[in-house]
Formats: sequence, C-alpha cells, structure tokens
Amino acid sequence: MTAHVREAAIGDAAGIARVRVETWRAAYAGLVPQAMLDRMDIQREAERRAELWEEHHDHPHKHELVAVADGEVVGWAAFGPAREEIPGVPAELYAIYALSERWSRGVGHALLMESERRLVADGHSAAYLWRLEGNDRAARFYETHGWAHDGGRKVDGDLCELRHLRRFDA
Repeated sequence: MTAHVREAAIGDAAGIARVRVETWRAAYAGLVPQAMLDRMDIQREAERRAELWEEHHDHPHKHELVAVADGEVVGWAAFGPAREEIPGVPAELYAIYALSERWSRGVGHALLMESERRLVADGHSAAYLWRLEGNDRAARFYETHGWAHDGGRKVDGDLCELRHLRRFDA
C-alpha cells in the first residue's frame, strides 16, 4: 500500500518516536556508537514529543509531516526556517526518516516531495540538510532528488555530518 502524507498532529507523537528510533537503529548501526542507539527509548521520546509539541510548532513555517500506511505512521519529515545562517539558503530539512521495511518503497520520496512543495509554498528558494557521513544510502537518495553535497561539514566528537543543498528556483 502506498503511504499517504499529511501534516503531523500531537496524536502522532508515538508514531514519530517509533519511526525515529527504529530508523536510527537500522540506518546508523556501525556509524554511531552502539551505546547511543541502545539508550534510545521510544516511549520516553514519545512522551517528550507530546510534552513539547506546542513549543516545537510555534512558527507558521515549521512543519512536521507523517507518512501513514495501513493505519500506522511509517515515515516522518520535519522542516522549516534554517537554524544556521547560510547566505541565500533560508530553510532546512531537519529530519526525514522511513521505517527500514519501507525503504525503496516510495515513502521517503513522498515525504521529500511534499516537504519541498511546502518549502516553496512558504517562499523558500533553497534549503539544506545534514546527513551522517558514511550513510551512503541517504547520500544516494538525496543526490537522486537534486540535493548536492556543497562541501559543508561539521564534526561532533566521533560523528561527522555533511551538508547537502537544494535550490528550488533552478
């Protein structure tokens, strides 16, 4: 079944938490310390998301989308105004995840297309995202969709992230 993409609601907090935790464990095994993955807790994250829902949705151009299939949240994306100043790049794709059993089945594509559509509708001409170095599956996905690594790089301890940029006016 094809996933339906819609705006997330507070009732999706548990589904979003599940997608985030399970996807991190699948996508980042071997790329981040296993202890970090082991500490992730779906229930705790769901409670935190619900508690902070209003605070995280305090801007009219901050969005969270969910992809729903068979009555469950199978993917999630979050995007909005850039958190870092990059000249000419006013927006950021904060997160995009799909459950591993939904990889290569159109969930990520649907989320990304709707995210880009809404970024443009909000008046953004470009956006950036960060991906974990070594996450080659994500790199191929982003590059296929026109997001190019622009040389941006940030290091936090043992983790390195690479920046990808997409201009929507091209």
